[in-house]
Amino acid sequence: MRNLNLDQLQTLITIADLGTFAAAAQALHLAPPTVSLHIKELESRLDAVLLTRGRRHAELTQAGDALVKEGRKLLAASDDLMELVRRRASGREGIVRIGASAGVSTRLLPLMLEALTRRNPGVEVRLEALGSAEAMRRLKAGSLDIGIVASPQPPVAEVRLIAWRNDPMVVLLPASWQAPELVTPQWLAGHRWASFAPATQMHGLIAAWFAQAGLHPRPFLTMSYPGALKSLAIASQCAALLPLEEVQDQQHALGVQVRHLSPQVMRPMAVAHRSTPAPTMAVASVLQTLAEFAN
Repeated sequence: MRNLNLDQLQTLITIADLGTFAAAAQALHLAPPTVSLHIKELESRLDAVLLTRGRRHAELTQAGDALVKEGRKLLAASDDLMELVRRRASGREGIVRIGASAGVSTRLLPLMLEALTRRNPGVEVRLEALGSAEAMRRLKAGSLDIGIVASPQPPVAEVRLIAWRNDPMVVLLPASWQAPELVTPQWLAGHRWASFAPATQMHGLIAAWFAQAGLHPRPFLTMSYPGALKSLAIASQCAALLPLEEVQDQQHALGVQVRHLSPQVMRPMAVAHRSTPAPTMAVASVLQTLAEFAN
C-alpha cells in the first residue's frame, strides 16, 4: 500500500474544519478541481468513503472522522520534523560532545550549561569526564567536538587550543585547624592532606610544589573528583588541595577555611576544538559560552 499524501490529508482536514470544498480551496490557494482530486485520490488509496457531500456542507464519515483525528497528529509531527531539519541545517541546533577533565570546577560546569541553555536551547550538550590526553585523542579522531583540558598540551594536528582559565590552587582546611595565612609545603607535609589522583595535571602541579621544597610527601587520599575532595575538608577529615574556583562558595562558610599556597601554584586550562572542518554554529555557540567564563 502506498503511503499517505500529506497534502491530500491537509485538504481533507481543511474541508472538515471549514465545511465546504469551496472554502477549503480558497484557504489552501488551490483550484476547486484540485481539491476534489485530492479527496478522490485519498479515498481511492484508502478504499474508503471519507466525506458525504451535501448541498451546503461536506460531512465526514466515520472513516473520515478517524483519519482527520489521527491525521492532525501526523501533520503536527511533520511540521515539527521539518522545523528540526531546518534548524539542524542552519546549525542552530545540534549535539555538541564535550570532554571535561577532572580539574573543571563542579561549581562552574552547571553555570556554563545554564548559560548555554539560555543562549541556545536547541543545542544538546553531551558531557563526558575525560582525562586531557584522552580528550585530545578523541578530538583528533573526530569523536569529540570540544575538550576542556589541562594546559599546555602537545600539539595535535587539526586541533586548536585556546587559553581559557588560569586559577590559583588553594587548600581547603577544617575550621578547627590552626593554619598560617599562607600554607607552605613544609607546613602541609606535616598534616593530613588529599589531592587529585596521579596522572592528572593537578597531581603533577602539587608534586612539583612539594619537590621545590625538597619534599615528597604522600597524600592521605587521592580522588578524581573535586567535589569529593571538598567534602572531605568540610567533614573535617583532611585538608584538600583544589582550584580557588572550586571553593569560592566556601570562602565564608563556618566549618572550613581557605588558605592560599606559598609559593603560589596556578592551574592553567585550555579549550580545545577541531579546526577542520570549521565548527558548526552549534559548536561555535558552545565555544562562545565557554569564552564568557574565561579569566
